[in-house]
Amino acid sequence: MSGEVQAAAVLGGFSESQQTEPRRGPERGRRFGLGSWLLPVYAVIAFVFLMIPIAYTFVFSFNDSVKSNIAWRGFTFDKWLNVCNVEGGAVCQAFANSVVIGLVATVIATTLGTMIAIALVRYRFRARSVISLLLFLPMATPEVVLGAGLAAQFLAVGVPKDMTTIILAHTMFCISFVVVTVKARVASLDPALEEAGRDLYGSPAQVFWRVTFPLLLPGIVAAALLSFALSFDDFIITNFNSGSVSTFPKYVYISASRGIPAEANVIASAVFLFAIVLVIGAQVSRAARAKRLAKLG
Repeated sequence: MSGEVQAAAVLGGFSESQQTEPRRGPERGRRFGLGSWLLPVYAVIAFVFLMIPIAYTFVFSFNDSVKSNIAWRGFTFDKWLNVCNVEGGAVCQAFANSVVIGLVATVIATTLGTMIAIALVRYRFRARSVISLLLFLPMATPEVVLGAGLAAQFLAVGVPKDMTTIILAHTMFCISFVVVTVKARVASLDPALEEAGRDLYGSPAQVFWRVTFPLLLPGIVAAALLSFALSFDDFIITNFNSGSVSTFPKYVYISASRGIPAEANVIASAVFLFAIVLVIGAQVSRAARAKRLAKLG
């Protein structure tokens, strides 16, 4: 018994010592490894590298240039106030052409691409895999090959190169991006929602416009914005198929030999600022919507 009592006393003391003394986890020393500062430094360098051309464009949009916009000559607001008064408004005409071409090509490509994406996901038909492969080819083919091929095709058919040929060319390569974007959205839809609409005696058209289309709308909008950006920014395919029509990228390329005019920098800066405002507005609207939904929940 004395041995058992001594063992119990020892165990009791050990348990009390465990209860009274708090457990200490492994102390982390203040060690600054390579990864703790390398990633932030890399992020800062990458951000600065990306912002330098934009900052240069914005600063030189206020340059008091005459013929060349390479050297800084002084600060002025005249380029912003009289952006369309240089060279007969050539830069504004080129910008307007790019906007019109981008809008028309985006509407056509988004409409056709959305229908193709729905067909590829929802239906089974012959040559379905071949069509999917062919839709990816414009994304993988160099733009020089696409532009030269389209130019040769228009020349063989006898179609004059103008704004119509540019719209057809832009629609061709924008459809691929629309299909890829909308296809992912269609594949993520829950079929039960559409079945519920049919159970409520909705016609196929009503189910599509009131259930399917609202669910696809975010993907469609994203695809449309991507298409417009690609169309507005394109130079290589446009240069092969534009003829005498001038677009904003083409105007900038032709003017680059003597220094991009400050008016072109004004338009580029305005487009960049508009994009920032658009993104901020979308984020604010999304946050406000999430806040309202949280209150309702």
